Amino acid sequence: MADAESRLKALGLALPAPMPTHYAYLPALRHGDTVHVAGQIPKLGPDRLFVLGAVGEQVSEAQAREAVRLCVLHALSWVAHSARGGLDDVTQILRVNYFFQVGQRKSTRLSAIADAGSELLAAVFGAAGQHPRSVIGVRELPRDAPVLIDMDVALAAADEPPGAAR
Repeated sequence: MADAESRLKALGLALPAPMPTHYAYLPALRHGDTVHVAGQIPKLGPDRLFVLGAVGEQVSEAQAREAVRLCVLHALSWVAHSARGGLDDVTQILRVNYFFQVGQRKSTRLSAIADAGSELLAAVFGAAGQHPRSVIGVRELPRDAPVLIDMDVALAAADEPPGAAR
């Protein structure tokens, strides 16, 4: 999607630097023209999260929406790192999975909270940002994160110039 990076900038957003993991997995893997991004949590730094706890208990809906957007930015950072043309090499967001820590009081608004990420992807990539998704409430997430997302992204074919019209 040409101009994705300028759309991101127009939204007043910037990609964080890709944050490596301390564990035995790859944060992102490019296979052919697809990037598979492992679960991203709302990090402010390698060992600091934006907010901790369960959505609807320790974490408000507004905080959860902001955490979702931060997770999407981290995922896109890994996509840009994996793509030779950066975000302008993205041809389609293929799938996003949203996982929310729900605790004892299960929130019924998880889909509305996930919309923060889906709307951001559509704003950055236009029609190429529209995607299928799953929204799942779980009892616990790594590091007491309120949200974790993973995604699959299609990139321009290797023989196609970066940012080419599609």
